[in-house]
Amino acid sequence: MTEDSNQAGKVAIGLVIVFTGHGKGKTTAALGLLMRARGHGMKAAMLQFIKHSRSNFGEHRAARLLGLEITPLGAGFTRTSKDIEKSRALALQLWGIAREKLASGEYEILILDELSYPLQYGWIPVEEVLKVLRSRPWGMHVVITGRDVPPELIEFADLVTEMHEVKHPLRKGIKAQRGIEF
Repeated sequence: MTEDSNQAGKVAIGLVIVFTGHGKGKTTAALGLLMRARGHGMKAAMLQFIKHSRSNFGEHRAARLLGLEITPLGAGFTRTSKDIEKSRALALQLWGIAREKLASGEYEILILDELSYPLQYGWIPVEEVLKVLRSRPWGMHVVITGRDVPPELIEFADLVTEMHEVKHPLRKGIKAQRGIEF
């Protein structure tokens, strides 16, 4: 822990935070925490389970400029994948990396972006994720994002925020905007 991460001499208690729901903003909220952690000199990283390994979106460009660690290792939108086995293999590969980082004690915050999808597809058992979360270093925060996070993970988490769509420009035919969606 960095001295700055302790408030009034108290040791930080590692939280499990979930950003879920069908509204926009889950990854964006997690990126805000990544930036906040960096501002406090904390070691933090984001692992992206769906974003393609060659992704070069705004967050990836900013991460390089700010020295933030973001690792995309997916095959893109899984529901439209022509090679579901490749998507599965990449998710399992990234889960292996996540397990190592969770056990390493090197990180104060680890973000598992869109982990909900490999969980939904049954590629990674929820019980295994819970076991790994229970055994992580005591002060480590973990953020999990994605739609339809399994109820067992919702129950386990310390903080759950559900993003609820009220209105979205896609409904008017307005396509994804640079700097907003990517």
